[in-house]
Amino acid sequence: MATPGPLRRAYHWSAAHAPWSAWAWRNTALVAASIPVAVPAMLALAYTFSDPGHLLKTLACVLLLRPLLTLLQRSRLWSLAGLDIPKIPWAHRWYHPHGILPRLRAESTWRQYGYHLLVSPLTALGGALVVLGWAAGAGCALVYSWVWALPEDYRPPGWTEQYTAFTVLGVVLLIATPWIAALIAHFDNRAATVLLGPNRAKELERRVEDLAESRADILDAADLERRRIERDLHDGAQQRLVSLAMNLGIARATLTDLPPEARAVIDEAHREAKEAIEELSNLVRGLHPAVLEDRGLDAAISGIAARAPFPVALTVDLPERPAPTVEAVAYFVVSETLANVAKHARATRCSVQVRRRAQLLTITVGDNGVGGADPAGGTGLLGLRKRVGSVDGTIRINSPHGGPTVITVELPCGL
Repeated sequence: MATPGPLRRAYHWSAAHAPWSAWAWRNTALVAASIPVAVPAMLALAYTFSDPGHLLKTLACVLLLRPLLTLLQRSRLWSLAGLDIPKIPWAHRWYHPHGILPRLRAESTWRQYGYHLLVSPLTALGGALVVLGWAAGAGCALVYSWVWALPEDYRPPGWTEQYTAFTVLGVVLLIATPWIAALIAHFDNRAATVLLGPNRAKELERRVEDLAESRADILDAADLERRRIERDLHDGAQQRLVSLAMNLGIARATLTDLPPEARAVIDEAHREAKEAIEELSNLVRGLHPAVLEDRGLDAAISGIAARAPFPVALTVDLPERPAPTVEAVAYFVVSETLANVAKHARATRCSVQVRRRAQLLTITVGDNGVGGADPAGGTGLLGLRKRVGSVDGTIRINSPHGGPTVITVELPCGL
């Protein structure tokens, strides 16, 4: 009959945590290996306790030995516990003139001091107790064997009754010692992770800064790429289309003796060329208008407001220009918002306010339309929210049914 699930799990758990299991010997080896590594720190502490005036000498000795002791502790934890403690990055090596003072001032150095002077001796003491527990447990558990091996004349009277307690004590020690070793190993692992490695809070802060910087670089690169595409289209394809339209216009004006069918073809080609120029101009303006780079956000937004099919009250207050990436996002916000108002709001007038206060650029767009703007409704507001979020900006939409609609966007200028 198959063993029930709970009994099977209990059996496997007991076998995995038995005194002869790999778990027990691995923890024992880990704490026992801490004894020789802690000898320098224990000698330094003993030297200090013998005379408190030796404190500075002790600290200087541990400071010199700290890199070696940290390396040995990392190696011990990695080889016996599989614990990988990352190294603390430094700009210069410790023996470099510019590498000593930063290490003395760094809190990581004092955390490592705490480990080598406090945790390491305590772990070594625990390791000595574990080794003693194994030895005493084995000696007591096998006491009958030791007495049995003696000649019969040398055996004490009543020895079978006297050594029963020793055997029980030995078995208890053999069962308890692996758990004591596991407790000490857990304490050692946690303390080493906190004290020997980098500060997790500062490491996360550094990684966030690196990611923010990388994202800013990516946004700048994307903005530069849009500018390059805009220049290529403006100076290349658009100029060719303008030249084509001019040639077709000249042909239509000078070739008056052509058949009506040929003149119709030229007229159609001329009209198509002008429409292509207009579409390409709109495309270039949507990518990155040249006026935005040349004259700034005020002139670029003024051009958008002038092309709107309804009156736009524009107010721009920019004491200084924001970063190019922020300018591009602000231009896109105003352009997309006015396009949405023209398509969906059925508004007769609109207002746009752009203000910069310190490191915050605020854009407020309001209209007297029917309201009901919803980012989930496919009105372009979802893409607007993503574009604003790409620079850590925020967007608030107040658009009750019946209107009016007010969209407020805040963009940080410190990219």
